[in-house]
Amino acid sequence: MKIRPVILCGGAGTRLWPNAKKHQAKQFIDFGNWTLLGKTLERVKASIYDAPIISTNAKYLKQVKQHLKKHKIKKFKIVLEPAKRNTAPAILSTALIKDIPNEQPLMFLAADHLIEKVALFNKAIKKNQKKLTHNNIFIFGIKPTMPSSEFGYFLTKNNKVSRFVEKPKEAKAKQIINKKGYWNSGMFYLRKDSIINNFKKYQPNIYRNCNKAVTKAKYKSNVYYLNKQAFTKATAKSFDYAILEKTKDINAIKLDIPWSDLGSWKEICKMYGRNKRHYYKKKNVFHRPWGSYVNLFNGKEFLIKELYVKPKGILSLQKHHHRAEHWVVTHGKPKITLNKKYFTMKPDETIFIPLGAIHRIENPYKKPVKIIEAQVGSILKETDIVRYQDIYGRVK
Repeated sequence: MKIRPVILCGGAGTRLWPNAKKHQAKQFIDFGNWTLLGKTLERVKASIYDAPIISTNAKYLKQVKQHLKKHKIKKFKIVLEPAKRNTAPAILSTALIKDIPNEQPLMFLAADHLIEKVALFNKAIKKNQKKLTHNNIFIFGIKPTMPSSEFGYFLTKNNKVSRFVEKPKEAKAKQIINKKGYWNSGMFYLRKDSIINNFKKYQPNIYRNCNKAVTKAKYKSNVYYLNKQAFTKATAKSFDYAILEKTKDINAIKLDIPWSDLGSWKEICKMYGRNKRHYYKKKNVFHRPWGSYVNLFNGKEFLIKELYVKPKGILSLQKHHHRAEHWVVTHGKPKITLNKKYFTMKPDETIFIPLGAIHRIENPYKKPVKIIEAQVGSILKETDIVRYQDIYGRVK
């Protein structure tokens, strides 16, 4: 039996756009002729998979259909949520649709994760298929590349999950990594009957209402429109809280592959830094008295640059009215001014420059400084620079 991939595509991506009233959901952002949902759809074209099921809501239906068409996926099912109820009701509702047999292996994927070395990922899925039972759950752990407070973690004993740790502070994250902890990727692998049995046992309210929502769903052109009255009665809970923290039968599949949920501009900057050769164009290089910069990608209300600050180069003391900035240092030790604070940064360190903050980059050393910068805002042009001091005589 082939594995049925279920893509959870309901996230709003608000972390990237905290002040925007209208913002783009992360899975649909064009990062340079590709989107995270597009990458996920390409991933499930592998021979181990059956036709995908996409769980989303009415707001995203048009974009989901456009993606399916663009990626030439003709066989699919869409399960449409009538209200936001977090991941537990979303996962259960997709599993309950009637064309999925009871022993069907289901692989739950987030629409907004970037996974590299896909062959290794799919090999791990195939290898563990025979271990799936009517009760157990497999979750995917990613070997951490650094202590991060942006991800959840889990610890294991003999490949069984012994403990979950929800987004710890960096010092705690270091301790977890020392104990061989893994990032919790939020991807789940289990059979349909295991989902049903776990929800019946631990979340009878969610099971009862989702079952009703699916039974009374309207079905048209490959889309299940879940019954609103029943679905909204299901308790809003994440799958982690609803099931994973209650059941004891959780196995870990540990992976050492490049993975990111691109959930912050820091992660996005790092992704462009890793792949900058794909984005670099000579015509987008601009020289300045302090060094140069290259525009790597101009997206919708964001711009990614790489700054090169030559030894002894100093940018003007400046602010912006229409944009905030996120910086990731990739080379050298820049001296930073941020309002009334002064400090030196090192490679792999990040900083956020809020809208209207007065700031400057200096390079007092002999080695050049390189910074990947994400500008986020409504105007991303050089005209949005208010200079206060400048050693190159550019203050008007």
